[in-house]
Amino acid sequence: MRFHILTLFPEVFASVLSATMLQKGQERGALSFDLVNVRDFTTDKHRVTDDSPYGGGQGMVMKPEPIVAALESLEGKPWRVLLTPQARVLTQERARQLADLSSIALVCGRYEGVDERVRSYVDEEISVGDYILSGGEIGALVVIDAISRLVPGVLGCEDSAADDSFAGALLEYPQYTRPPEYRGASVPGVLLSGDHAAVARWRRQQSLHRTLQTRPDLLDRADLSPEDRAFLATLKRQDG
Repeated sequence: MRFHILTLFPEVFASVLSATMLQKGQERGALSFDLVNVRDFTTDKHRVTDDSPYGGGQGMVMKPEPIVAALESLEGKPWRVLLTPQARVLTQERARQLADLSSIALVCGRYEGVDERVRSYVDEEISVGDYILSGGEIGALVVIDAISRLVPGVLGCEDSAADDSFAGALLEYPQYTRPPEYRGASVPGVLLSGDHAAVARWRRQQSLHRTLQTRPDLLDRADLSPEDRAFLATLKRQDG
C-alpha cells in the first residue's frame, strides 16, 4: 500500500511514520509513504495556499489550484480522499475495503477548509469523528493507522486485526497479562485453565457483554448465533 499525503505541514508525519507498526510495515515492503507539500505547487513568489472566503466570514480557505495540481502530479491513479468533518465517519468495514487498494492519496485541509471545487477532484471524503481538528493531518494519521494494520504483512501477527473491536461489529473482550494478581484484582481463572474452548466461549461472552453495556447499537448489525442471543437475553433480564 502506498500513501500519498498532501499537506502544508509534512513535518507532522515524520515521527509517527518512522516508529512502531508503520516503520515495520515499510521495512517489510508492505507500506510506503509519499509526503507531498502542497505549497510546492503554488505559482506566486510568496507561495500562498489560502485566501479569504467569498461572501465574507471568519478565517481563510485553502485555494483549489495548488491542491489540484498536487493531485494531478501523482503517479498512477491513487484513490483520492479528502479529510473533512463534513463527510461520513470512517468505520472498520470501510478501512478494510480501503486496505485492498494499492495506493491512496490523502488531502489534508487546513484553516476553514478547502475550496468547494476541490471536491470534484477526489473520489471520497472521510471524517474521523464528529469534532473539529485544527487540520487534516491528525485525521490522516488516524486513517493511515486504521488502514495499514489491515494490509497483509504489516502486523507481526495477522490474526491480531481479526480480534480487534469492531472487527465483527462487537467490542473486543478484556485482555490480561502477568502478574496473575495485582492489588487485589485477579486474572479470571478461565484464562489460566488451559481450556481453549472455555477461553473462546468466555471471550465471546465478554465481547457481547461489553458491547451491550457500551455500544448496544452495534448489536443490530452483529452476526449473532442462537447462543449469543440467549446469552444477551440473560444479561438483559439481569439488568432488568
